[in-house]
Amino acid sequence: MSLDGKVAIVTGAGRGLGLSYAQELARRGASVVVNDVDAEATAAAVAAIQAAGGRAVAVVAPVGPTETAKELVSTAVGHFGRLDILVTNAGVLRDTVLWKMSDEDFDTVINVHLRGTFTTVREAVQHMRQAGEGGRIICVGSPTGQRGTFGQTNYAAAKAGIVGMVRTWALELKRAGITANTVVPVAATAMTATVPYFAAAVRAEANGEPMPAFFRHDLGFGTADDVAGLVAFLGSDAAASVTGQVIGVGGDRLQIWTHPEAALTAHREGGWTYDALVEAWPTRFAGAAQSVGERFPKLPEEFEPSAS
Repeated sequence: MSLDGKVAIVTGAGRGLGLSYAQELARRGASVVVNDVDAEATAAAVAAIQAAGGRAVAVVAPVGPTETAKELVSTAVGHFGRLDILVTNAGVLRDTVLWKMSDEDFDTVINVHLRGTFTTVREAVQHMRQAGEGGRIICVGSPTGQRGTFGQTNYAAAKAGIVGMVRTWALELKRAGITANTVVPVAATAMTATVPYFAAAVRAEANGEPMPAFFRHDLGFGTADDVAGLVAFLGSDAAASVTGQVIGVGGDRLQIWTHPEAALTAHREGGWTYDALVEAWPTRFAGAAQSVGERFPKLPEEFEPSAS
């Protein structure tokens, strides 16, 4: 089942994961609006898609402002006549611990990731609903938004917020035949290239070598292209019944994340007073407390940074 005749917008598609998404969508037959703030990278992405026989056009603009969202949708409709798929991938990082994070650090990340997703999806959905032919909204999340990561207050807030919006949109858009899903990628990118834990995997990819099975299978960590297939699938007619989901993908692994559910439920006549909680917490509740942060298995000795 191809994407022939479909039109897609991919934000943050100048390089990395976004570029892989745009190229895979084009490879499957979709016409693509490639968005990025880097004019040179955007032009190169469009040229690469066209050189491979695909159709693409560039929009160089930062996501966040409503004006950018309007330009993206009008470009898709103006150049290709319609809009079927939106992938909101654009993002920035401003990592630092809470007590050192400035207002600007927080606002910049929230504006690009969270507001950028909101404004772009809103504009796309307005067009899709009016066109009456359904559509596919694919938003990019992160393990950080699911479990938290040290030093990423702003990023965690934005990515968790995206998941909350997507679940709401899945409800609101169902009648219009528009699906909304979150993809949580785990891949070798400029971000993970600086993390010592992933050094052996990043080095293998840079050298054009197969990524070790430990990373691909045990950790679910692979290349950007390993994520692109899921994005194309969610954009296709084959995924018409898939909506409101958070789907993790990386290397050889795919995961469907649970929606938050109560880990334990207990009742006490008269309610849970301070004294009752002091008495009951250690025996009734402590064992159900949830862990935070990503949990990585111990690296095999040959992949330890000191072994390279």
